Amino acid sequence: MTCPVCNKRKAVRFCPAKAEKICAVCCGTEREVSIGCPADCTFLIAAHRYEDQHPRSLPSGTPFLEERIPGGILHEHQQLLAALAFTIAKFCAAQPGVTDPDVLAALQALAETYRTLVSGILYERPPAIPLQQGLYAALTDFLNGVKQQAAASGVSGLKDRDIFHVSVFLFRMGLLRTNGRPRSRRFVEFLRGQFPQAPELKREESRIIMP
Repeated sequence: MTCPVCNKRKAVRFCPAKAEKICAVCCGTEREVSIGCPADCTFLIAAHRYEDQHPRSLPSGTPFLEERIPGGILHEHQQLLAALAFTIAKFCAAQPGVTDPDVLAALQALAETYRTLVSGILYERPPAIPLQQGLYAALTDFLNGVKQQAAASGVSGLKDRDIFHVSVFLFRMGLLRTNGRPRSRRFVEFLRGQFPQAPELKREESRIIMP
């Protein structure tokens, strides 16, 4: 049987995304590129384990690379960090088409918005792609809700600078967790794994049927 992807090599690996066998080369080169692999694919899991042994680093030119995150911010705002991570994971669970690049684009836009707020002038530029825009809106709605609750209770709310730093931290975490492939969901799955008991994030039973 010839691989249906390249139409050249012998099909030897069952691809759950395509529900048929493909060749090992196409499995390796098209994984998370042209093929949207399910998280429980054994070949994807093995590839991610290999990637874990070769950590990524932030390349020069990375947005916000010059920003220094104060040492105590993450400890002081653990709840905010967890809440933003959960908001992302929840959105991605409801929208299976969201990939790591979508999450990173939304986080970058969120950080840019709060960087302008820190300067005293709001300049908002949401992502243009609908899924990215939807996630950005979910994050901003959550933060606006937190601010409104704080104002209604008469307590001092979150500072825009703190939100900016937490957003930058999540953005950097995503860059280091993803593998750079356009359809990667490594960062998405990492965030999902931080809330194993959350009913909103429960995964459907695997539908992979090995031939």
